[in-house]
Amino acid sequence: LLVNGSVGIAVGMATNIPPHNMGEAIDGVIMMMDNPDATVDELMEVVKGPDFPTGGAILGTSGIREAYTTGKGRIVVRAHAEIEDYSNGRQRIIFSDLPFAVNKARLIERIADLSKEKKIEGISGLRDESDRNEKVRIVVEVKKDANPDVVLNQLYKNCPLQDACCANMIALVPDKDGKLEPKTITLIDALKCYVEHQENVVLRRTEFDLEKAEAKKHLDEGLLLAIDHIDEIIAIIRGSRTEADAKINLSERFGFSEKQAQNIVDMRLGKLTGLEREKLQAEIEELKQQIEHFKLILSDKAMLHSTIKDELLEVKRKYATPRLTEIIHGSFDDIDDESLIQEQDIVVTLTHFGYIKRQLIDNYKQQHRGG
Repeated sequence: LLVNGSVGIAVGMATNIPPHNMGEAIDGVIMMMDNPDATVDELMEVVKGPDFPTGGAILGTSGIREAYTTGKGRIVVRAHAEIEDYSNGRQRIIFSDLPFAVNKARLIERIADLSKEKKIEGISGLRDESDRNEKVRIVVEVKKDANPDVVLNQLYKNCPLQDACCANMIALVPDKDGKLEPKTITLIDALKCYVEHQENVVLRRTEFDLEKAEAKKHLDEGLLLAIDHIDEIIAIIRGSRTEADAKINLSERFGFSEKQAQNIVDMRLGKLTGLEREKLQAEIEELKQQIEHFKLILSDKAMLHSTIKDELLEVKRKYATPRLTEIIHGSFDDIDDESLIQEQDIVVTLTHFGYIKRQLIDNYKQQHRGG
């Protein structure tokens, strides 16, 4: 649930669980096994927050903490932007990623429409320079007399370059009777459910492996006994009228179980005579060690958790990747109207008739009226 995330609506209920970094999620699971009483704040030291495949930057941690504590939270994500100089004193804004689930083509169309409608007046050019590997590079050229910081704030305000991911962490969780029911889960709930699931998986797998190893050891012990009496066993098999008679005769003479006798009868005589005692003994010893290990996992919870940790750490070593989404710490308010207005030097004049007029200082000077 955490690594892949989940978005959907079913039976009148909607869920929106943002994706997370696999390495961080594994660290969170291990922390939960080591300390079942870990708090959300302690877990957030390793599970830092959502990690979206499209990158971006999360503004503040309050929304993350709210989602992890209550199962619901508003997480604000914005695209990374860089303002750079490029020619004749002009500047441009480069966007290198996008918030999760934002369609790039529609975004560019939206920016173009805002520029045409004069809702954002400082844009002189717009290009999509993204490569075939889907590495995002959207270039917004800023007019020479425009403030790029103001243009950037206007883009964040009016475009999905800044978007909110409203986490609604609803999942099907087994109740006391094992029946699945929808429930709003916290980070602790999600990690505990996964730990319980892994415990169940490893226990069932170990029970299967134990049964398989014990069955193999039982057959090998029968073959080891057969090696010591190979000539007599071959004679009994050849002297029996049917396969069933051969199994009965072998069991009565050497005390083989039905499975051991069946295994011996099913083997070709050439393979039976070619069995090597040392090889069988080594295999039996190895099976004994495996059986002892499997029984320890089934009887000792610490050993069970150690097995789960080893497997998770191996997955992390092979497949974990660095975090793509940056988390910017601090408190962030919504973009206010003042940040959308470019600072300008102006002159305010009051006429004899009581009219007030505002002009750019450069325009006022061009009038040569004492300015």
